Amino acid sequence: MDQLIKAIISGVIFGLVASVTMLPLDFGSKTKKRDAIIAAFIERFSIGFVIPFIVLPVPHYITGLAVGLLLSLPSAIITKTYIPILVMGALGGLIIGLLT
Repeated sequence: MDQLIKAIISGVIFGLVASVTMLPLDFGSKTKKRDAIIAAFIERFSIGFVIPFIVLPVPHYITGLAVGLLLSLPSAIITKTYIPILVMGALGGLIIGLLT
């Protein structure tokens, strides 16, 4: 399968998984909830999209893990919700790294 197709598919799937996990959460208003879900989708899509293209001299699952953690860290710091955001980023990056 073409690398670009893998990147798009992994980005969309990871973005959708992150968005669906946020649906039961309460953000105080529908606008804030919508914005948070859109932002999470874009962040997770970005992680899934870039991992297949990064080539480092380590196993690809480690690259995925590192990219997932690094790109999740700003959101975790801003929201002060470290564990769920970093764990989701790490696991998603690890899985995407293993699959690609």
